[in-house]
Amino acid sequence: MSLSPKFLLPQYWPTWLGMALLRALAKLPYPTLLKIGGALGAFAGRLPLPQRRVARRNLALCLPELSGAERERILRAHWRSVGITVCETALIWWAPRDKILPLVQIEGLEHVDRLVAQGRGVILLAAHFTTLEISAGMYALTRATHAVYKPSKDALLTHFFITLRGSVADGMISRDDIRSMIKVLKGGGTVWYSPDQAFRGKGAEMVPFFGVPAATNTATSRLAKLTGAAVLPFFPERLPGAAGYRVTIGPPFEDFPSADSAADTLRFHRLIEAQVRRMPEQYLWLHKRFKGLSPDYPDFYGRRPVSPAAVGAVAATGATARSAADST
Repeated sequence: MSLSPKFLLPQYWPTWLGMALLRALAKLPYPTLLKIGGALGAFAGRLPLPQRRVARRNLALCLPELSGAERERILRAHWRSVGITVCETALIWWAPRDKILPLVQIEGLEHVDRLVAQGRGVILLAAHFTTLEISAGMYALTRATHAVYKPSKDALLTHFFITLRGSVADGMISRDDIRSMIKVLKGGGTVWYSPDQAFRGKGAEMVPFFGVPAATNTATSRLAKLTGAAVLPFFPERLPGAAGYRVTIGPPFEDFPSADSAADTLRFHRLIEAQVRRMPEQYLWLHKRFKGLSPDYPDFYGRRPVSPAAVGAVAATGATARSAADST
C-alpha cells in the first residue's frame, strides 16, 4: 500500500510523530515497555477524558454486584492496561520476530491445524480485550491467517495498521468486505474476526451482554452458514509480571450455526463474560458498547444519569431475551 502525498499535510503530523515514538519504544526491553505503558495509562486515567465516564457506566452496567470501590480499582488497573496496549502495539509492529515469539504461549493450535488439514475454513472469533492487537499479530506469526479490521477515521493510521499488521498476516480484510471473508473461508483459509463492539449497520440485532441488550453484529452465524467454516473462540491474556501472554483457542462450536443468529451470538457473549470476570481490567471498557438501534433506547453515555427504572427495564428485557434463548 503506497503512501499518498496527502499524508504529508499538517493534519497528519501528529500521527507521524506518534508512529516515530512507537518505533523507538519497540527497541526497549519488554519489562521496560510494560512499566512505561503502565505509567502512561495511569497518567491518562487521571485526565478529564470523556472515556472515564464511559468506562464507569460500562462497569456499573456489567458488574453491578461489585461495590463502587471495587469498580474504581478495576478502572485504575484498566487504564494501566490500556497504556500497556500502546507499547504492545509498538512491539508487534516493529520488534523482530525473535523478540516477540518467546513471549507467547498458544493453546489449542491443534484444533486449527486439524481443520486446515481437512480443507475447512476457520473463523477465529475474538473479542476486544486490551491485548487484541498483540495477540492477533502473535498468532499471525505462527499460522496463516487473514485479519479483519475496522478502518480508522485517520487515514494515515489505517495505512500503518494495514501495512504493519499486514506484514505478518496473509491479508487484511475490512470489516465491511464480506465478499472477501467468504472467499477466504470457502478456500479453506483462516479469518481472525472480532465483531463484539457496538454495531448498528445492516443485520444488527439487540443481543444481551451481561444481561443488557446491546446493538450487535450477528454476521458470524451467516458467514459460517454460507461457507461451512468452523467457529473457534480466541481469547488472549496478559500474564502477570513480564511473563508474556497466553492465547487460548477453544474447540469448534458444536451445533453452530443454529437457525437463530442472536442465540448464536449470545453463546459467544457468555464466553466473553466469563473471561471478563476472570480479568476485568483487560477488557476494553472505554468503548460505548451499550448503544441502541432506536432513539427510545436509554442513553447510558449522556451526561444526565439514566434513571434506575430505565436501567431496570433494559436489564429485564435482557433477562427475558436470555431466558428465551435458553429455552430454544
